[in-house]
Amino acid sequence: MTAFDYFLWVLIPYLSLTIFVVGHIHRYNYDQYGWGAKSSEFLQKDNLLKWGSILFHYGVIFVFFGHVAGVLIPKGFYDVIGVSEHMYHFGALWFGGAAGLAMVIGGALLTIRRVNSTRLKKQSSVMDVVVLLILGLVTVIGFSNTVGYTASGGTFDYRAVIGPWFRGILTFRPYPELMAAAPLGFQLHILAAFVLFAVWPYTRLVHVWSLPLEYLSRKYIVYRKMNPKKAVKYEERN
Repeated sequence: MTAFDYFLWVLIPYLSLTIFVVGHIHRYNYDQYGWGAKSSEFLQKDNLLKWGSILFHYGVIFVFFGHVAGVLIPKGFYDVIGVSEHMYHFGALWFGGAAGLAMVIGGALLTIRRVNSTRLKKQSSVMDVVVLLILGLVTVIGFSNTVGYTASGGTFDYRAVIGPWFRGILTFRPYPELMAAAPLGFQLHILAAFVLFAVWPYTRLVHVWSLPLEYLSRKYIVYRKMNPKKAVKYEERN
């Protein structure tokens, strides 16, 4: 163990999580007007938005619960309920891989839409671009770990290493030596995720905490064009 290992796997996680919590409290108290995701549908409504949004949001929900199942829930719990090692990894590989692929494709479509549209680029802030890049980095590295490393026969068991380390962070009993020995791909995924947590309160991602449960099934905002002839008549009457 070195001082650099403590910096990576103790100091950075606590610093990132502190900024995450304090930053949200500060922004909610002082910037409620900006608390949300700015709709870009009225600027450009197309299939890239439709399919990109569907794939990304459904993908991220399944990926989130997959991380909860693999990192926050101890490995021994699955042994108690009869879920074997083979059953767990089969589900993690195929279902987790499908969710990760949906996130990758959806995120790519949304990024292409924003980059290729002059109107959207003019309305995008620096943090909009930054968060897209970080999200893309976290997603691609995580997907590569799930499909590339695991499917190719990698023997690293993140439930026995990353799980206890992260639970130790949450319970203020960190074990940096666990993460110091993890494969590089998993280390990069975690570090990129903590960078995302640190910038989260200062981006449009805060809208996650205000999402109603019916969000995924609601209709998009409908913008209707006014008939020019009717608009003239309306102006004449008024």
